[in-house]
Amino acid sequence: MRIAIIGAGFAGLTTAKHLKQFGHDVTVFEKAPDVGGVWSKTRRYPGVSTQNGKDTYHLSDFKMPKSYPEWPSGAQMQSYLADYARTFGLDGLIRLSTTVESARQDASGKVWTLTTRRAGADAANTDTFDFLVIANGIFSKPSVPSFAGEADFRAAGGTLCHSSEFVDQAQANGKDVVVIGYGKSSCDVAMGLVENAKSVTVVARHLIWKMPKKLMNVLNFKYLFLTRMGEALFPYIHLKGFEKFMHGAGKGVRNSMLSTVQGVITRQLKLKKLGAVPDGSFERIARSTVSLVTDNFFETVAAGKITLQRDTQINALHAEGGKTFATLSNGKRIPADIVICGTGWQQEVPFLDPALQARIMDDRGNFRLYRCILPTGVPGLAFNGYNSSFFSPLSAEMGALWIAALLRDDLKLPSPQDQLTATDARLAWMEARTEGKHARGTNIIPFSMHQIDELLTDMALPIGPLQRFMEWQMPIKPAAYAGVAAKLLARKRA
Repeated sequence: MRIAIIGAGFAGLTTAKHLKQFGHDVTVFEKAPDVGGVWSKTRRYPGVSTQNGKDTYHLSDFKMPKSYPEWPSGAQMQSYLADYARTFGLDGLIRLSTTVESARQDASGKVWTLTTRRAGADAANTDTFDFLVIANGIFSKPSVPSFAGEADFRAAGGTLCHSSEFVDQAQANGKDVVVIGYGKSSCDVAMGLVENAKSVTVVARHLIWKMPKKLMNVLNFKYLFLTRMGEALFPYIHLKGFEKFMHGAGKGVRNSMLSTVQGVITRQLKLKKLGAVPDGSFERIARSTVSLVTDNFFETVAAGKITLQRDTQINALHAEGGKTFATLSNGKRIPADIVICGTGWQQEVPFLDPALQARIMDDRGNFRLYRCILPTGVPGLAFNGYNSSFFSPLSAEMGALWIAALLRDDLKLPSPQDQLTATDARLAWMEARTEGKHARGTNIIPFSMHQIDELLTDMALPIGPLQRFMEWQMPIKPAAYAGVAAKLLARKRA
């Protein structure tokens, strides 16, 4: 089949690699001038690095270089993905600096016509394909709030932008910087600019629990959260095996474990002294995306180099006497030359026409995707990477193989109606569990391995009991899944 893939991040590249491996003719469209998706040089904010260590955050058949530190930088991640594309012969399949303006399906559902435009070109191009994979990522459009006084603030020379758009550290030299948000990107940016800026203030509407990279400065967090037991501390939509015990008769033990971790983190980070203890229990860390502590963030707050304004937000921006300010809802007025918004992303597919978008969404605006991949009832279309995960590379790779199996009718799937019923139940559960912070149905954290297990079961390639036992106690090793593609290919030849 002739297959178009939109996006050249982890999901797009591994999908291209595996679909090519299965004999398909693949073309990848990427609007950035380089591969990498969230790791592209066009959106690398100061201080960006991975959440996972390199031993758990890679594709199964392509390990990180030994020279990389445990938590690689954004530039190193982009280099890793560029090396992946080069190693597996994908460079010739990728059209960089090319935006997909529209993707339209004919009435039969068998032909896609894509209109694309290369950066700087006067004329657009059109091409036809048999199948479309959307891998533009769930972090596709920066979400920047509007503020009263914004126009005057900008006219006076103030800068207002998303964290992914602030890529030149030198712009903060001698400036008063305000960072909105308390997630990893916000804290990374604050730390990345603290040595350049005149002042740095982090404005957080809500504080969330954060996980140190090393608990008690000794135990790597991966031994707590990047194992199957760590995942099982939180109740999945369907409880099986030992998880039933952990959330039934053994719930007291499980609660004690979480309470102990909460106490250790509170003391280790000196949250009480800093007035930075979040509301609610540590269990809320898994409400949506789990955030790691940015290196030295709380030490820098304690030293007075970063000011943390908690439980407040910016009400308005101002320009007076040639200076710019921000007024907070707690009544404070703070200097603000640069306001950087770590305020998340919007997931969008603007190249699809409104009628088709309506077919892939539910009535609450969630992506209605079976297994976070398949828009049931829409032929010739699949998504990959629409599942925020602890193991995003591995999740994307298993998604790519699931799509390869789908294309040759080699999946064990329920009826279309049962797919829709299961998808709607999952979306309702996700929305309730995350208090609405489920990224329009695309956030599966902390249940990354549960979702991978479901994909493998559909492919009739579940992992064995020994591997499951090892992963219950030890961090997931992506290399342990390198054989899935070979098994699927062998089944194809048979």
